[in-house]
Amino acid sequence: MIALAAQQQWHMTSVDIKTAFLYGELDEELFMEQPEGFAVKGQEHKVFHLKHALYGLKQAALQWWKALDKSMECLGFRHTKSDSRIFILTSSRGPCVIVIVYVDDAIFMGPDRHFTNRKKAQFMKEWDCQDLRDTKEFLRMRIHRQGTLISLEQKDYLRMVLERFNMHNAKAAPTLLPQGYVPTPNKTPENPKRKSHYQQVIGSLLYLMLGTRPDIAFVVTKMSQFAANPSEEHLCKALYICRYLVGTADYSLTYGRSRDGIIAYADADWGSAHTRRSNTSYIVLISGAAVFWQSKAQKTIALSSTEAEYMVLSDTCRQLVWIQNLFGELCINLQSIPLCRDNQGSIFIASNAVQEKWTKHIDIRYHYIREVVESGKVKLYFVKTAENYADIFTKNLSRDKYLKCRSTLGISFKQNT
Repeated sequence: MIALAAQQQWHMTSVDIKTAFLYGELDEELFMEQPEGFAVKGQEHKVFHLKHALYGLKQAALQWWKALDKSMECLGFRHTKSDSRIFILTSSRGPCVIVIVYVDDAIFMGPDRHFTNRKKAQFMKEWDCQDLRDTKEFLRMRIHRQGTLISLEQKDYLRMVLERFNMHNAKAAPTLLPQGYVPTPNKTPENPKRKSHYQQVIGSLLYLMLGTRPDIAFVVTKMSQFAANPSEEHLCKALYICRYLVGTADYSLTYGRSRDGIIAYADADWGSAHTRRSNTSYIVLISGAAVFWQSKAQKTIALSSTEAEYMVLSDTCRQLVWIQNLFGELCINLQSIPLCRDNQGSIFIASNAVQEKWTKHIDIRYHYIREVVESGKVKLYFVKTAENYADIFTKNLSRDKYLKCRSTLGISFKQNT
């Protein structure tokens, strides 16, 4: 949605909802013991009958969403079926105001600054909120707006991670991993202390990767596969990733550099050395930068590179269909979304509903791509391997090719301000 705001030049403003979970009314009959130190004298044997949700209750989040949904409906909004956290107020000309709510944080965005601020003011009359004015931060991601560009970065979080693992003064590394390095399982007995340290490093990097750093997606997910019993070498390579981040701490994910719309790339690396499961990877670009990316091992073993690539196409198109559904609810009609591949065989199978002896064993769920292509929702294009930028999520690339792929993700240097 932030990428869309950059492309459409929407105004963005935020609020923080105070004690959000306490607003939900409970449907179930729940009782709670009197908190220690707050028991009513002479009635210590009694319990509280809860009427409203409390932080820590399993029902709290759902009950808060129900209360929020009812309130937004009174203000003229409706939640989208594609994502219940997004509320929209529309007119005959398209979306007027879009609201993104995550727990107790909300972003109001729309083409008309005054109308958007007016709806935010109405919302703040319903709930006790702190007005954060123009959006500067969301989910621990810093948001910088300069002209037509919107940048996301987690520099403060990254600095905290590097200091936690004593890597803030480490020498910067030019690549994520040494060129040619392929991790292998550890055959030695488990070391609990090393395992805990390793999992903390990888877990911290995973949060960074999911937020604003798609450039580290492959190596972090790859190294996470060895978290059950890491070796000393695995730990050294995890810290090597931190060295790369030392040198790229001031990089951010920037939207608005391109007006090309949506384009997707997909790729697969056939047959892992130790599990034989191929690696699925794809990237979706909007407004010149990545909005969705994935790098993970496939759930089944592919018998050929074409089969592995075919399964990647199916996984990618499901994400693209969801984007089309969401944009449709936002009154933004999309034509066929281009999906680029570097394997002619997988494109042929996806575009031709034929039964061949080498494809009839493929799980039926992967043939969904044929229906999507036939309906025109996704259009497949062949590109050369050197121009398939999803390759950055499949293997440990050489520095030159890695930098070329990284530049297409929207990752760019941002000077300190």
